[in-house]
Amino acid sequence: MVDVDYSAEGVEQLPLKQYTEKAYLDYSMYVILDRALPHIGDGLKPVQRRIIYAMSELGLRSTAKHKKSARTVGDVIGKYHPHGDSAAYEAMVLMAQSFSFRYPLVDGQGNWGAPDDPKSFAAMRYTESRLARFSQVLLDELGQGTVDWAPNFDGTMEEPTVLPARVPSLLLNGTTGIAVGMATDIPPHNLREVVSACIRLIETPSAGLSEIMEHIQGPDYPTEAEIISSRQDIEQAYRTGRGSIKMRAVYSMEGSDVVITALPHQTSGAKILEQVAAQMQAKKLPMVADLRDESDHENPTRLVIEPRSNRVDTESLMSHLFASTDLERSYRVNLNLIGIDGRPGVKGLLEILKEWIVFRTETTRRRLNFRLDKINARLHVLEGLLIAFLNLDEVIRIVREEDHPKQALIETFNLSEVQADHILDTKLRQLARLEEMKLRGEEAELLEEKAGIEKVLSSDARMKTKVKKELIAAAEEYGDERRSPIVARGEAKALSETDLLSADPVTVVMSDKGWIRAAKGHEVDAANLSYKSGDQFKFAVCGKSNQPVVVFDSTGRSYAIPAHTLPSARGQGEPVTGRVNPPSGATFIGGLMGADDQYYLLSTDAGYGFFAKIGDLISKNKAGKASVSIPKGAEVLPPQSVADLESSYIAAVSNEGRLLVFAAAELPVLAKGKGNKIMNIPATRVQSREEFMVAAVVMGPDDVLVVRAGKRHLNLKVSDLEHYQGERGRRGNKLPRGFQRVDSLEIQS
Repeated sequence: MVDVDYSAEGVEQLPLKQYTEKAYLDYSMYVILDRALPHIGDGLKPVQRRIIYAMSELGLRSTAKHKKSARTVGDVIGKYHPHGDSAAYEAMVLMAQSFSFRYPLVDGQGNWGAPDDPKSFAAMRYTESRLARFSQVLLDELGQGTVDWAPNFDGTMEEPTVLPARVPSLLLNGTTGIAVGMATDIPPHNLREVVSACIRLIETPSAGLSEIMEHIQGPDYPTEAEIISSRQDIEQAYRTGRGSIKMRAVYSMEGSDVVITALPHQTSGAKILEQVAAQMQAKKLPMVADLRDESDHENPTRLVIEPRSNRVDTESLMSHLFASTDLERSYRVNLNLIGIDGRPGVKGLLEILKEWIVFRTETTRRRLNFRLDKINARLHVLEGLLIAFLNLDEVIRIVREEDHPKQALIETFNLSEVQADHILDTKLRQLARLEEMKLRGEEAELLEEKAGIEKVLSSDARMKTKVKKELIAAAEEYGDERRSPIVARGEAKALSETDLLSADPVTVVMSDKGWIRAAKGHEVDAANLSYKSGDQFKFAVCGKSNQPVVVFDSTGRSYAIPAHTLPSARGQGEPVTGRVNPPSGATFIGGLMGADDQYYLLSTDAGYGFFAKIGDLISKNKAGKASVSIPKGAEVLPPQSVADLESSYIAAVSNEGRLLVFAAAELPVLAKGKGNKIMNIPATRVQSREEFMVAAVVMGPDDVLVVRAGKRHLNLKVSDLEHYQGERGRRGNKLPRGFQRVDSLEIQS
């Protein structure tokens, strides 16, 4: 092998790590500074600025005729922006869309896209464009020495590094962009509000954010949808430069129909219709009967949702749609921009406004200085012309007789070269007396203008006044009312699966061997339903189809099963063990249904019990929830419903025929546990099953207590129970003879 030396004199050699780091950083800074982020001065990215400047150079001002967009794009990519034509044209389209830009900068003819599909614009060979009237606030002062210029990409011409905006365009139209390692999301604002805030800051530089927000209430998008973010959230976003803004569609009622008249910014009506239709097909919106798009030229947004009946809760329906579709959207706020120092950074609203006022003041100062230089130059020329008029005969002689008239004029009248050139360039017809008077009049006007400019330049107060007047004039010429109202609204909440179900009456039936089913209605003769051979009725509970049924087993565990998922009572049901996993050997002893805040009495035959809410007994776990703690040797009693804790009584009876009645309020409300004593039964007698509580029921003041013993029964009203009333935890008094062996207690309303 022959060693080859690839190094050559004059070739720079760098480590690959160092070269790649530098190349990546250079690329990153290029994307950040020259592509993705806007400048605080004019609020434009480079491509937008080049489009505006190229159109002004083509003479496409707002008063000119429209020209093919391809002509503009050709100038932009050929002279200033060496990128693809599609990128330049898309940037141009965005500036022409009234639904994308709050104050469009381009006035277009042809198909420039639609709110439903912003990308549906025609090719640039079909569309025509010119600058919008609002673009004048960016361009009017361009040729007046207000901004710096830089060579274009090939150095053949110059372009402005920033446009001399008369208003804070950065905040007015906002922008979005993704750079390398950073992004920007600046929302649009209302011109009048922003100008008012600027004037407040000019007059009171020490004003804080809360004072500024008296003028700028929040963003103002090019849509009439509501901004529902709280003032605190908006203020936080303005203070830190980061946050989010929520927008919600506006709707009204026409009879029972819901009519949506305004959508959030950049939201497609067609997409919303798809989202709602998909939920309807998935049977997640049973309360909606029909969906229509009635949008037309007069009503750009008109989406109609027809509820299934007048009983549908419109507010909860719309709350669900706000939470589950694009009828409500969040927009990120990230006030990342290039400051007047040329550095990118996230700034708060107050900092942005203050920095822009500095930019505007400096722009105004440069414009006035530029004009002052022009005035001084013209006054210098006028001074020379007036000297010529006063010495006209001598000037004519010098021009006729001298070989070098320019030098002779300079030496004779002590003129500058500029003055001498103007005298020699003057036409004979301008030597009349009338021209001398015109020159003196022009000189007087210029001297007056010069004095005014010098006063402004020498006084900060006058400079502030001038900037304020120009801001007010721009707001009066281009300002409009706020479009996006800021409204306080509650948080949207999607309907749960049970909320979407119809609340039909059902009866859940459980058999002795654990087969469960649901029958429609509450008038069901559960005991006479068809059961499997060897099986029989165990218990039934009534409720609604959108509620869960909570079943209890003999170990004190509770299990929740959605009632609407149970098989029909026309069949024999299904094993409940297919839905839940009870401990081995456990049997099901009772169930309950109702609202989450409904109370039930839970007790054991050891004489303990407590009240519990249904919501505390529900568990999504198939293994259930340990709700009742069972003393040794005791058994769980079926749960008993409670109508009113305050006015109800608890009636408890033991196997020895002792009955105790006391106020229900004496028993505690717990989420789970053993509870407090209902009847005083010794633990040893419970364990040996000598004595235990047969039943405990809850009766209202108008109810009748039915005591059953074999074939006998005893009906007792509350007024008949004085002999058995006592404190909670007593043994109770004996029932009459023949009712010593009580089988059960029942309540008749």
